[in-house]
Amino acid sequence: MSVIDEARAQLAELHAELPRNGLVAWTSGNVSMRVPGADIVVIKPSGLGYDELTAEKMVVVDLAGNVLEGDLAPSSDTATHLYVYRSLDHVGGVVHTHSPYATAWAACNRAIPCVLTAMADEFGGEIPIGPFARIGGEEIGIGVVATLEGHRSPAVLMRNHGVFTIGRSARDAVKAAIMCEDVARTVLLACTLGEPLALGQDDIDALYDRYQNVYGQRPLDATTSRRPE
Repeated sequence: MSVIDEARAQLAELHAELPRNGLVAWTSGNVSMRVPGADIVVIKPSGLGYDELTAEKMVVVDLAGNVLEGDLAPSSDTATHLYVYRSLDHVGGVVHTHSPYATAWAACNRAIPCVLTAMADEFGGEIPIGPFARIGGEEIGIGVVATLEGHRSPAVLMRNHGVFTIGRSARDAVKAAIMCEDVARTVLLACTLGEPLALGQDDIDALYDRYQNVYGQRPLDATTSRRPE
C-alpha cells in the first residue's frame, strides 16, 4: 500500500471511534490526517454516514484545499482543518465533534476548569473556550489556533459550535476528543453537587509532566535493560 492508501485505511478505522464513543450524531463530525512527509491531508467526505465510510471514500486534498484524490466532496470543515495544519507544523491529526457534554459548555461560552487529575494529565490545565465563527471558511481555524496558543490543551471548545482537537497523529486527536467529552461530563456532574475544587498550578504541572513523560510503556534503556523510572 502507498502512504496515502495507508492513511485512508487508518482514517476510516478512526472515524468508527466517534459514534462508538458517543461523540457524533448522524453525519456530523470529522477526522483528518496529515500524510507523513507530504503537504497532503486525508479527510472525511461531506454528508456521509459513519456506516458508509470506507478507505476508498476518504478524500485527499492539498493544503490549499484542492482535491487530489476522491470522487466525493470533502468535509465542510476542510478549510478549518487545513488552516490548523498550515499554522501548526507539529499537528498530524485534527478532529471535530459536537459531543453533547463538551458542546454544552461551548454553548454557555465556558471553559472547562481543571478540577480533575485526568484533566491535568491529558490537557495540562483547563479546556479553553474559543470565539464564535461561521462554518465554511478559515475563521474557525483562526479561532482554534489563536485560542490554543499559550495552552497545553489539545482540545478547544468553539462557542456555540463544538469541539476541535489536535494531535501529533490522528489517533492522538481522536483520543483527545474522547477524553474531552469524558471530563466535560464529569465536571458538569460535579457542578450539580456544588462548586468543584480547582487543582493548584504546581499539582497540575506535576501531574501533566508525569503523564506525558512517565506513564505507560517506555522503551528499554539499552545500557541497563531497564525502563526509565
